This record gives sequence, C-alpha cells and structure tokens, in this order.
Amino acid sequence: MPHVDRAVSPWWQRPGLEVHAGRLAVCGQDAETLARRLGTPLFVTDVDRVVENARRLRAGFRAAGFGLTLPPAIVRFALKANRQPAVLAALRRIAPPGDPEAVGIDACSPGEVELALAAGWRAGEISFTGTNLSDRDLDRLLPTGVHLNLDAVSQVERVGRRAPGRSIGLRLNPGRGVGYHEGLAYSGERPTKFGIYADRLDEALAVAGRHDLVVDTVHVHAGSGWLADALPAFEAVLDRVRTMAEQVRGAGAPLGEVNVGGGIGVPARAEEPPVEPADYASATRERLRPLLEAGVRVACEPGDFVVKDAAILLAEVVTVEERGGTTFVGLDVGWNNDCAYFIYRFAQELVVCRAADAPRDRVVTVAGHINEAGDLFAEDYAMPEVREGDIVALLNAGGYHQEEASWHCLRAPAPGIHLVRQPELPA
Repeated sequence: MPHVDRAVSPWWQRPGLEVHAGRLAVCGQDAETLARRLGTPLFVTDVDRVVENARRLRAGFRAAGFGLTLPPAIVRFALKANRQPAVLAALRRIAPPGDPEAVGIDACSPGEVELALAAGWRAGEISFTGTNLSDRDLDRLLPTGVHLNLDAVSQVERVGRRAPGRSIGLRLNPGRGVGYHEGLAYSGERPTKFGIYADRLDEALAVAGRHDLVVDTVHVHAGSGWLADALPAFEAVLDRVRTMAEQVRGAGAPLGEVNVGGGIGVPARAEEPPVEPADYASATRERLRPLLEAGVRVACEPGDFVVKDAAILLAEVVTVEERGGTTFVGLDVGWNNDCAYFIYRFAQELVVCRAADAPRDRVVTVAGHINEAGDLFAEDYAMPEVREGDIVALLNAGGYHQEEASWHCLRAPAPGIHLVRQPELPA
C-alpha cells in the first residue's frame, strides 16, 4: 500500500507551473480552462521553462569554472527529446552561432540533421551520433559536413572508405552505466548495442589510421534519467572514459573533445533528488581534469533536462470505477501519446486541475484508452477524489512524448500548444 498524503504542498511548483486558489495554472493560464476550450488530450509547453533549463545547465558549468579558468563547455540539445518548432526556435534564440552561450544540436538520424539545418543551426554546431548506420544514411550524412561520432568498428571502416581524411569521433562503451533504473543504462556489465568497447578500441584506431581519419572526439552516453543519488555511478563512468580517452591520445590522435552525452534526469516524485547542474559540472571537471589540463574540451547532450518538466499533458477523466478491489481512473489518452511508464517505467505525477493541492487520500490505478492491459500511467497511486469529467495533468510530458506518439489502435497523436508566461492569476 503506498503512502497516502493527507496534507499536500505541491513539490513540483515553479514559475510557470503553479497553484492558484487550488487550481493548476500553466504560464499564468488556468489549465482546466485551456483543456475545455481546446479539447483533450492536449500538450501544453512552457517555452520559457525550456530556455531556463538550458541556462541553468550553462550556469552550473560556469560555477564549476568552465568558461572562466577552463574553456566553456559545449552544450548540445538532444533533438530526439523534442523537435517541436517553437522549442527549437527558443533554443536557437539563446545565442547566435559561434557564441559560447549558444546551444548546439545532438542528432541521431539523417532526418534530425536535416531538421536542425533547416531550423537555423550550422553544420559545425551539430554533432551526429547514431547506431547501425546504413549506406543510405551515409549518403545523406556525409555531404552535410556534420561531425560524426561512430559507434562500431565497421562504421569506422565504411566511413573511411567513403570519406578518407575527415575528422570523426568514436562512441565508447565504458562497460559501466547509469540510469533511472537498470533498463535505462546504455552501457554496463551486460553487453549493449552501443559503442566501442575497450578491447576493440585499438582496432578502431588502427582502422581510422588506415583511412587517414582524424579521431578528434570521444563520446559516451551511459544511460538516461539518472538523478542525484546516481552521481557516484556517473563519476565511475567518467573514470573509465578518461582511461579510454588517454588511450586514444596515446595512439597519437589529436583529441579535442570529450562528449559525456546526456541522461541527466528530472524528478517525477517528491522523494526523487534532482541533479544540481553545478554538482554535475564539478564531477565532470574533477574526473576529467587531466584531459582538461591538456586542452581537451567537455561537451554534453541534455535532452530531458532541458524539456521534460516544461510541458504537461492534459486529459479528461472518462471512467472512475472499482474493479476487483481496485479503483481505476480511466483517461481519454493512452500510451501512444505518453509512454513514460509503459516503455521506460518512469514514475509520473498526475494532478487534478481543479484540486491541485488537495489532500491525496484515495488510492487508484490510472489507465489509458489503448486496448492493451499495460496501458497504465500509475498503479496504486495516491490522488484526491477524482470524478468523471475532471481534467487531469500528467506532468513531465516535455521529452520523448510528442516525438514518440503513434497512431496505435488508430488513436490520434495529441496536438500541442506552446505558451510564454502571462501575468499571474489572482490568488
């Protein structure tokens, strides 16, 4: 039986997502009113929050000395997390190309590269890291001039045959991982499909040398969604990366960048500890210090950290009914629009818009309208009284939601609106 909150002070409140007279407000607008006017399901994105999050990360690096005693860290947004035009435009406006404050792009497919170029990023601001690339992928990628991080020895060979002499990066698998849970670790003791392992790194370097490829970057993405309590595991990843990067430098490669990937998580529940950007940056500085002192720059590729808590998904309660001793709350949206729990097993916070700070004294299971038993958003979850017709907000819907939406069961992908903050509603 879960803990039932009998007095609620919403832990998730922030500028742009607040409670006014008991009701949920987003960007100064009443969330339920938006849903009634525009229909459900509906994504609502706080564009200002996207920019705030990117700047918070940049400020964390500055607090750790990057851009002061060390070269500025390179921040590239993981485009797969959110490709909505309003989001991309806001990130592009942070600073122009060439400015140290500019946010670049991490792309993982030819389509993402083409989208980033069309959205105003220059090729030199885009880093590509894909997996299992086909010749058709390379036909589209190589002419763009975008920097490629290659994650298999065979990829190094194929790129070398087609584009000898160009600069490349190597995606490494350090044999250690970190994630929200074990299933979201992209490297570790269990072999994964990503990256070049230490026992084949010399081979990859030899293949690159045979084709006059210049290895100027090492890249790692060890997992997704990890929080502050996993910072030691991230540091252990960086220790392995440092060792492998020194191996690359020892082979004579002019290493100029260590890309530590993304994966910084966003709390989904009150008890989950957030990663403080300054702590993340300081850990990166300390673990990679020998490389930094040799002039190597640090880059990172946040996705969820920038966009996840910037959006909510509004849905209508269409069923409240007891079945087998469990109270089910059914919504007019399914995992085809919000797969956070269905696929990734991320916890998710749900808020009744008319009673955003009400005591959570009922225990329910919240389900969607896809015709599969696993279409759930929360199980044994504490909520206030919920009635059919209520509007519920699913928080942390800004990353890997709209981008992964499908027509499964011919349920349509939900539309979205993008807001900037309005003056506060009266209390």
